[in-house]
Amino acid sequence: MLIDLLPQTAYIFVLIFSRIGTLFMLLPAFSEQAVSVRLRLVIALMTCLVLYPMVSGNYGAVPGTFTGILVAMGREMIVAALIGLSVKLVMAALQIAATTIAFQMGLSFAMGSDPSSGQQTVQIGTFLSMLAVTMIFITNLHYLMIAAMYDSYQLFPVNQPIPIGDIAQYATDILAESFVIGIKLSSPFIVYGLIFQFALGLLSRLMPQLQVYFLAMPANIFVGLLLLMVLLVTMMTWYLGHVEEVLGNFIVR
Repeated sequence: MLIDLLPQTAYIFVLIFSRIGTLFMLLPAFSEQAVSVRLRLVIALMTCLVLYPMVSGNYGAVPGTFTGILVAMGREMIVAALIGLSVKLVMAALQIAATTIAFQMGLSFAMGSDPSSGQQTVQIGTFLSMLAVTMIFITNLHYLMIAAMYDSYQLFPVNQPIPIGDIAQYATDILAESFVIGIKLSSPFIVYGLIFQFALGLLSRLMPQLQVYFLAMPANIFVGLLLLMVLLVTMMTWYLGHVEEVLGNFIVR
């Protein structure tokens, strides 16, 4: 059969690309729609070429059937998908924070398409997502992602059972932690919203003839944006620390 003529080198490279290519499709920053598909493909291929001499020894001989090759490719893609989706859940923290912030500022009606996900979200969420992707590359956190790709061969060895239960539990923990982080990121705005609404209610009682609504909307947006400008650096620094911590769990120390 022609499949028996498939060189060992090509077989191993295809399996490496199945894992690395899937990770590049799912990991934060690399998987964003703002990153060109061609650029993503070139980076994935170059990464596979670099990793080949280091991980090729983990793979065995070419299976005797085409089905065996498909099974091996499918296993590599499943491992990569479980890792990539688990790490990608950290982006949920920003969306939770952005939705809460927009609600407190009265900008929850300002919806737009998020270039990173292609879905409708609040404009503040789009801004924070794009800023996070930019900061990931600026702070070289993407190097940790590449290191996690290499270390995945030690955490999830080839031809070993996939610990789906453990990964699912870890993904659940990340999602729960992302919700907590999202609320913590937006906590100053929650406090601000409570104080602003209390002051607004007090003002409407003291001056019933005042058109509170027309005064409150621009004031709420202005003060909210001012608060966001002051806290943005601290918020993103803390968030990137969380991203680094999650990526560190997939790196063998």
